[in-house]
Amino acid sequence: MADGPPASDLQPAAEMDWEAAERILSDAAVGADDGELFVEEARTESFYFDDGRLKSASYDASTGFGLRIVSGERAGYGHASVLDTEAVARAAEAAAAVKLGHAGTLDASPAKVNRRLYADFDPIEAPAFTDKTTLLAEIDAYCRAKDPRVVQVAATLSGARRGLTILRPDGAKLTDHRPLVRLNVSVTVERDGRRENGSAGAGGREPYAVFIAPDRWKALADEALRIALVNLDAVPAPAGEMDVVLGPGWPGVLLHEAVGHGLEGDFNRKGTSAFSGMLGERVAAPGVTVVDDGTFENRRGSLNIDDEGTPTQRTVLIEDGILRGYLQDRMNARLTGVAPTGNGRRESYAHRPMPRMTNTFMTAGAHDPGEIVAALKRGVYAVNFGGGQVDITSGKFVFQCTEAYLVENGKIAAPIKGATLIGDGPSALTRVSMVGNDLKLDEGVGTCGKAGQSVPVGVGQPTLYITGLTVGGM
Repeated sequence: MADGPPASDLQPAAEMDWEAAERILSDAAVGADDGELFVEEARTESFYFDDGRLKSASYDASTGFGLRIVSGERAGYGHASVLDTEAVARAAEAAAAVKLGHAGTLDASPAKVNRRLYADFDPIEAPAFTDKTTLLAEIDAYCRAKDPRVVQVAATLSGARRGLTILRPDGAKLTDHRPLVRLNVSVTVERDGRRENGSAGAGGREPYAVFIAPDRWKALADEALRIALVNLDAVPAPAGEMDVVLGPGWPGVLLHEAVGHGLEGDFNRKGTSAFSGMLGERVAAPGVTVVDDGTFENRRGSLNIDDEGTPTQRTVLIEDGILRGYLQDRMNARLTGVAPTGNGRRESYAHRPMPRMTNTFMTAGAHDPGEIVAALKRGVYAVNFGGGQVDITSGKFVFQCTEAYLVENGKIAAPIKGATLIGDGPSALTRVSMVGNDLKLDEGVGTCGKAGQSVPVGVGQPTLYITGLTVGGM
């Protein structure tokens, strides 16, 4: 497991009167099915360097709690940005109103774990402020010196540490300390009046030093410049139905959005997912296995425990094309008679937990990536994606390609611009005809949105051959 420097002075909920809080929570939870007090202290910073100068530098510190009482399918929630006993009592009174005479039996507390998937450190403490801003200026100068066509460089560096404590009505107390850093580089190039952009980033639950080492940040800058120059030569994308090869790594964001959300427990319990009621049935082509795993060391989407205190785990969602399970928080697991999977997540103390992904990916297959591309007679090889839109109920998606190529007779030809992939997740899974042996996880830049909440996640996949997707062109 990961080792690291001693914990910083930022400890979760140092001001909380835990004995009083436990009494208040225990009384409020009488007759409920579940509940907890979630206490959080967080520090975040962000630096944005653009157009040759530092455009912004921000720092924020927050403290607060959220108290939840669960009764059947309902949950009462109160939160505050102070940790005093009076605030906890008021939140408990408001949250307990959800019971309305309900007579439930409290679920057992999650099992405690001593594992450490990431070290406890505060990235804000080191390196110094001036070292961070100097680095961003170095990135700017490096990119401009690499190619005279570079007209703009933007670089963002951010870090955070969340310390949290989860108190259960039976007095059980679970804690976690979560560091997170990220570096992004964006480069704009110009030739004959035409401008194109490329970007690259990396992050995870490791110190800044891992990502700001010269070899690491220069590799990101080189990649951003490479993509921008590729797009400078791109021709308009074709349109129509055709076969598509997806590259490894970040293109797994399509899997995350078009399929992953549809496998979350709340959508399936309510019958609003395209995968509702299909456990044990074939939902994908043979060879397609989809996994959510929150236990990778130092990964952006990994957690020692989820935001309800349940240890994260490896959950097989689809196995060789057969739907095996859903992602569960405690409430949806109880209501459907299954075990929680460690996927109860929330953006902060001000939000209720819900089923969310951690690191979601398709496992490797048997085909060589070159073999997969060679099998494509005419179609699109999509290497990178930008934004997209997905309808959870139907699984229909539209994704914009930020780096893609036309393939003719198994040979990668011209880069294309303006390509969008249109389809639906359930159908796309059944059209996977070849799965590569080159599984790759993304570089640690994913952020997932759901119901107004954002959480860090990981995605990944091997090279995939998908038949009959609709490609929208310019």
